[in-house]
Amino acid sequence: MSVLERLTSEDAIALENEYGAHNYHPLPVVLSRGEGVYVWDVEGKKYYDFLSAYSAVNQGHCHPKIVGAMVKQAQTLTLTSRAFYNDMLGKFEKYASETFGFDKLLPMNTGAEAVETALKICRKWAYEKKGIPENEAEIVVCENNFHGRTTTIISFSNDEVARKHFGPYTQGFIKIEYDNLQALETVLKSNKNIAGFLVEPIQGEAGVFVPSEGYLAKAKALCEEHNVLFIADEVQTGIARTGRLLATCGNCSCADKHCSGTPEVKPDILILGKALSGGAYPVSGVLANDNIMGVIRPGNHGSTFGGNPVAAAVGMAALEVVKDEKLAQNAFDLGELFREELNKFIPNCSLVNAVRGKGLLNAILINDTEDSSTAWDICMALKENGLLAKPTHGNIIRFAPPLVMTKEQLLDCVSIITTTLTNFESEL
Repeated sequence: MSVLERLTSEDAIALENEYGAHNYHPLPVVLSRGEGVYVWDVEGKKYYDFLSAYSAVNQGHCHPKIVGAMVKQAQTLTLTSRAFYNDMLGKFEKYASETFGFDKLLPMNTGAEAVETALKICRKWAYEKKGIPENEAEIVVCENNFHGRTTTIISFSNDEVARKHFGPYTQGFIKIEYDNLQALETVLKSNKNIAGFLVEPIQGEAGVFVPSEGYLAKAKALCEEHNVLFIADEVQTGIARTGRLLATCGNCSCADKHCSGTPEVKPDILILGKALSGGAYPVSGVLANDNIMGVIRPGNHGSTFGGNPVAAAVGMAALEVVKDEKLAQNAFDLGELFREELNKFIPNCSLVNAVRGKGLLNAILINDTEDSSTAWDICMALKENGLLAKPTHGNIIRFAPPLVMTKEQLLDCVSIITTTLTNFESEL
């Protein structure tokens, strides 16, 4: 088969089913082109993208500035490994460090890699700086977390689909209830070997679960009191998705409108990925100050592709787009509008219990059990009506469009969603 041969959706799906590992269950739509908030399937049908590649495409599909930076650098120098210096990495490290208010960046490729990197940094800091006995450091995590699917990360996951038959599991993690300060305080007081607290500012895969007001700030204060590193996984929530540059609001450079009355929380270790590249290229990173990042020395950690010249060029362009196009402001404003419009509709729809979220990271809770197909069936109906979204946790549908969306486009999408739900309910 020629790589230039045009495939139908049916052909493309059949190829993946026959030759690809079955580690995903995609919505049956085969995409071949994207621009801004839109994607097109191989037959030419146009859709609103309301998933944004799990918030990787915050800057919109194929943003010309990001693609331009990638192409230009790819035609110049793609990879040196870290055996040598290159003329792009230092620029990216400086730009990212200054953007988020940290001393240093350790670049990697994927979000899961970045989480693993943060865990290693935290443990090494615990032994060399805090004085915890070797191999006794523990890291507190939250129930219903999602930080990736590596062997170490699934060791502290509640998702049995991701965990089962992949043991033995990595030790050294303590799970507590999310959004429960008392549980955090109890474990910090009772265990002197706690090195860090790893937390998502909003639990995305768990169904866009937003913690109580002040939870993150109070959790950070507890960590400081007990000399424990506060590690924020902002792979999904970072880079303007929630209406602020970071959901933790650390070193927030957004308008006061977004952050008024919200305590500033600066993590000790910040984990970024996904939209750090605008979805154009795998780029992730861990940021920390010198007193923490200084424990990493030559040979302790690395990646052949981490910090490659293309990644550096793409990362800088992606961050520049967020700043220049005021995407945090747009996400804040459109998120308020989205929830306002959905909340007008929900009281008259028995199919939906609630809408929740921050910025343009939102979800609706379907009035059915987690093991039902209702949310999936609704997403199939939305697809037919020109909008792509997917369920999470069975009965929850996540809505996360690119942040370049306009007010008019958002209201059009609200109309598609409400009309689809109304028609779906009438057919039950």
